[in-house]
Amino acid sequence: MNTYSSADRLRRLRWLLTALFTVMNALGLIVFAWLLINEDGDQGEERVDAALAQVTSSVSRLVSYDGTVSFGLVNTDVLNDRCPQFAILPGGAPAFQAHLSRANCVPMSPQVLNGLASEAARTGKLVQGHQRATDGEVVKVRAEPLRDTDGKVFAAVVAVQSTAAEDDAHTQFTLLVIGGTVLLVAVLGFAGHLLSGRSIRPAAAALQQQEVLLAETAHDLRTPVAALRALAETAMTNPAQSAELLPRTVRLAARMGGIIDDLLVRARLAAGVEQLSLQPIWLDQLVVGVVEDTATDSAEITVTAAPTKVNADPALLQRAIGNLLDNAVRYGRQPGAKAFVHLTVAGGTVTVADHGPGIDTTMADDAFDRFASTGGSSGLGLSIVRWVAQSHGGTLAVYNADEGGAIFELRLPVSPN
Repeated sequence: MNTYSSADRLRRLRWLLTALFTVMNALGLIVFAWLLINEDGDQGEERVDAALAQVTSSVSRLVSYDGTVSFGLVNTDVLNDRCPQFAILPGGAPAFQAHLSRANCVPMSPQVLNGLASEAARTGKLVQGHQRATDGEVVKVRAEPLRDTDGKVFAAVVAVQSTAAEDDAHTQFTLLVIGGTVLLVAVLGFAGHLLSGRSIRPAAAALQQQEVLLAETAHDLRTPVAALRALAETAMTNPAQSAELLPRTVRLAARMGGIIDDLLVRARLAAGVEQLSLQPIWLDQLVVGVVEDTATDSAEITVTAAPTKVNADPALLQRAIGNLLDNAVRYGRQPGAKAFVHLTVAGGTVTVADHGPGIDTTMADDAFDRFASTGGSSGLGLSIVRWVAQSHGGTLAVYNADEGGAIFELRLPVSPN
């Protein structure tokens, strides 16, 4: 049985997307690194071959032969004193005194050099490849046949070049490429993790909103449902009290309806489904109308309003102000006393002040979050007010009055017309 929650599945999906992104990029980088390393190795071989070819071709032009071999030009050329080293050997042709360049870059066995010269002289073709020096180092060799004016091979020039420098450079390049590839794979893996998180963020947010909505529904309806059931059971067992219990039942049902409406508005705002129907409205008249339509529960409510026009959605703004007023009437009172609430409207701002216990200043920033109310409410009504304010480009603030009580300030942009 699969016991993974939806959140767990989303987290597993994020890691799966990260792994796929990392593996795909890693494969591409590995192939690219392999091509780079091979290309660098080939270029190193080509550089060694080019150096050997320059020596053998140049020396071939410097050697003169008119029945006897002359090395005069060879002895004065700069090639005779630098690497790659070379040797001019008869290789089985008419014998003459072999010539060795003065540079001794790599210790080579005379037998190896003579063997290369003999093969080039015998076949009349270029001979090249790898050999080992006397110290065991692998070197690159090139044996080129020398021909007289009649095209007859009379000797061979053998050039030898150590590959140690190229091998070391190639090893460093390989390590650099491998290190860079590993670093890039790690960076791309981290970037993939961030991108996968961003890609599933809307789904995670929607899931979180759904879970919060379910929790809010269960939390806010539990108490009134229990109270409604208790009233119904009391009315059934005591029919004589039905007339007394019926108004309380109606009020509880109305409260449950308001809770459900608030939950639906919150969900639609969070999901972006609720579309604002902006129009110029007189904020002072709207507030007065909300006060007249709100059940006061013996609370004393006063209003001070100056004409002020804002661009707003009337239905949402009525709900927001109604929630502020309902919150003040329910919780803005001292124990055993009736509520005193004063509303002020001016300059696009609605201020609702009560004479209750106030709000904990350390929790002021969280006052509009779910379950953060200090007065016993769920906090949902205030969170609706904040959503409405933000959707209109306004703000909602709360602070305590010096003489006691909480003050809620809903500020909206004033209409320019």
